[in-house]
Amino acid sequence: MTTTPTVVLVHGAFADSSSWNGVIDTLAAEGIPVLAAANPLRGLTSDADYIASVVDSVDGPVVLAGHSYGGSVISVAAQGKSQVTALVYVAAFIPEIGESALELTGKFPGSTLGPTTRPATYRRADGSEATELYIRREEFPQQFAADVPTAATMAVTQRPVAVAALEEPAAAAAWRTIPAFALLTTADKNIPVEAQRFMAERAGADTTEVDASHAVSVSRPDAVADLILRAVRHNL
Repeated sequence: MTTTPTVVLVHGAFADSSSWNGVIDTLAAEGIPVLAAANPLRGLTSDADYIASVVDSVDGPVVLAGHSYGGSVISVAAQGKSQVTALVYVAAFIPEIGESALELTGKFPGSTLGPTTRPATYRRADGSEATELYIRREEFPQQFAADVPTAATMAVTQRPVAVAALEEPAAAAAWRTIPAFALLTTADKNIPVEAQRFMAERAGADTTEVDASHAVSVSRPDAVADLILRAVRHNL
C-alpha cells in the first residue's frame, strides 16, 4: 500500500503560516498529514535550504505546496529530493533556472504591488544592513486580499520579505522532474494572471483557475485544498 504523502505548506511574502489555516482544516478532515513551514523570507537560496531541511525531517513522501514567492522556494528546495512526489503552486512563481521573482512579476503587465510597498532597513547577522518590503497597511486589503474579510488584520500580521530574496535568481527548477499542479488567480494584483499562465504552461502543470485575490489560500481554501488533494492522490 502506498503511503499517503505529508503536505508541506510554504507561505510567501507578506503572509505567514496562518494563511493556510482553512486549507489545513480541509486536509486534516480528509486524513492528510500536513505541516505549515515558516518561510524565513530572507534569501532564495537560504530559504530553500531551510525548507529542504523541513522536507528531510518528514518520514515518507511529501507534497510541497508554495504560495506566491513560496513557489520559487519549493522549486529550489525540492531539487534532488526523491521523496517529493508533487509540487503545488498557489498563485505562485514557477521560475526557470536563472529567473527571479521580481523578473517574473514584470514579465507581463498588471501588477500594482510595487507602488503599494514601503521599504525598511534591517541588520543581518554579520552586522551589514539590508532592505525589506512591507505592503502599506492602508493599501494591503485591496492589493493583497480584496476578497478577505480579515484583510486588515492580515495587514498588521504580514511578514516582510527581503528585497534580495525577490531579486535572487533560482538555482534549480525542480518542476522539470516532479509533477506540477497550479492554481491561478484571475483577480490577482501581485502576480498578473497572464504571468501565472505563462509559468504554469511552461511547467506543464495540471492547472485550475479561480476568481480570487492573491490571498486565495485565505479567501478560497476549498479550491486550494482541492488542488492539493489532487496532487496527493495522483500517484496513490
